[in-house]
Amino acid sequence: MMTNKVELYPGQRKSSRAVATIAKGSGKVRINNTPAELITPDIAKEMVLTPLTLVGDYRNKVDIDVQVHGGGFMGRAFASAVAISRALTGQEKGGKDPKEHPFTKSVREEIRKKITEYDRHLLSGDSRQTESKKFGGPGARRRKQKSYR
Repeated sequence: MMTNKVELYPGQRKSSRAVATIAKGSGKVRINNTPAELITPDIAKEMVLTPLTLVGDYRNKVDIDVQVHGGGFMGRAFASAVAISRALTGQEKGGKDPKEHPFTKSVREEIRKKITEYDRHLLSGDSRQTESKKFGGPGARRRKQKSYR
């Protein structure tokens, strides 16, 4: 089953980490071995399938497998979307050209353009994190009210 060296495409959001692998196939997308169409809640499913709807007919030529862990359901969904986008465009760490990618270079460039036009964070990731809570108040910034009278 294992075909020589497989390229891994990482994606992350908050504390979620996702890794996607891509191979020639018939359009199957699995997230932690579950078909992407069965993801709940629906808003998370929409998020994961966004890059695939953007590429149109190309999605039926490849199978994508994503392993994701950590964080909440939206963080996982976004991390998966980033990993899938990177897998489709063949964007690896270090920016070198992937050797065994199912799409040709011109197709990958076209896909990259489409995805970037829609939302550039699908390829570059979104590095925002929640600010940590401090003492003297209920949250990161809010403080207890002070009375002078």
